[in-house]
Amino acid sequence: MALRLNSKEMNKENMRPESLMMSYGYKPELSEGAVKVPIFNTSTFVFKTAEEGKANMELAYGLRDKNEGEELGLIYSRINNPNLEIVENRLGLWDKADDCAVFESGMSAISTVLLEFLKPGDLLLYSSPVYGGTDHFIHHFLPTIGVECVAFTAHDSKEAIIKKVIDTGKQDKLKLIYLETPANPTNDIIDIEMCSKIAAHFSADAHKTYVAVDNTYMGPLWSHPLQVGADMVLYSATKYIGGHSDLIAGAVSGHTEVMQRIKVLRTFLGNMASPNTCWLILRSLETLKIRMDQQTKNAQEVAIFLNNHPRVKKVFYLGLIKKGTHEYEIYKKQYTAPGAMISFTIKGGEKEAFGFLNKLKLMKLAVSLGSTESLAQHPAAMTHIGVDPESRQKMGITDNLVRLSIGIENVEDLIGDIGQALA
Repeated sequence: MALRLNSKEMNKENMRPESLMMSYGYKPELSEGAVKVPIFNTSTFVFKTAEEGKANMELAYGLRDKNEGEELGLIYSRINNPNLEIVENRLGLWDKADDCAVFESGMSAISTVLLEFLKPGDLLLYSSPVYGGTDHFIHHFLPTIGVECVAFTAHDSKEAIIKKVIDTGKQDKLKLIYLETPANPTNDIIDIEMCSKIAAHFSADAHKTYVAVDNTYMGPLWSHPLQVGADMVLYSATKYIGGHSDLIAGAVSGHTEVMQRIKVLRTFLGNMASPNTCWLILRSLETLKIRMDQQTKNAQEVAIFLNNHPRVKKVFYLGLIKKGTHEYEIYKKQYTAPGAMISFTIKGGEKEAFGFLNKLKLMKLAVSLGSTESLAQHPAAMTHIGVDPESRQKMGITDNLVRLSIGIENVEDLIGDIGQALA
């Protein structure tokens, strides 16, 4: 489209994503010289000719493949919009993705992927634990449309996972492996490359098994699942990508084959992000690396403080994984930083956990994560309250577990606040 720069004008291979966030995909001269992308609040777009309209609609409905050098033109804001296209162009740079799709929420991104790649009679293999909303969709919606779901954990070997699939008797129906790594809220990490090999094991000429990775905990900065075997990577863009607790959005990035399918379904579900939301994400992408660098720097100091505190039983944080372990090997292969999400168990139970949360002064007691402000919450009573209690215990989501999302405040003030609340 007219607002998208071609590779000759700006070669993204020669610049880092944090530099391209300021200008990639946008020509100021096409918008009265505005240095920032305007908000395109329009429902529809004018075709130059009827032939152009037909060609664009064929692409939008997935009726044909693009010709060499052809781009989908602007049609209707449910299908595409300048704000939507530019934010997708920029967001996809972080993961070196062929394409990206932005949605009105993280759950709409997750549900669209699950609906596109799973049909009645199919099998879903997924890592446990996952975010509470994802868990609910897997356990309460997918079975109603005839999709069987089987879980595995970070402690299961490749052979054990393959056996789990075979034991269902539906190994020829395994269509999707869905991972959340690091897991919310335990920070368990799953070997993406191993899961890619499992997918290849069960793929056949008649069907391919795809690998989808929810990378929300690591944003698009600290991990790049597409580079280690995933077919698509999902985000709640509300979190680090949005980063300011003022928008709701989701995103999927991936290879051309899968993204074409996802975008066609999004067209008919109508769950794309609005121009206003896309504009806010564009604003946020400009400071993404600066924010996330500071957040992980703060989190590493907070984790050390918690790990040495007498009232803390155990800290779950990637930066504390012991060297020489298999888990550490996976961590070094998949992640460039330990992130800014910390969970810990406090000595005691729910009463002690609630007591800690109620005494916080600087940190806010709220669900969500990845924003500039630090947040604290109680997974068992909040984000994962809909998970079966027995399953919660098996997952390690206990009554004394607290989850922290570390922001960009002064780290000494954060530690001081946590210290006084623990005292």
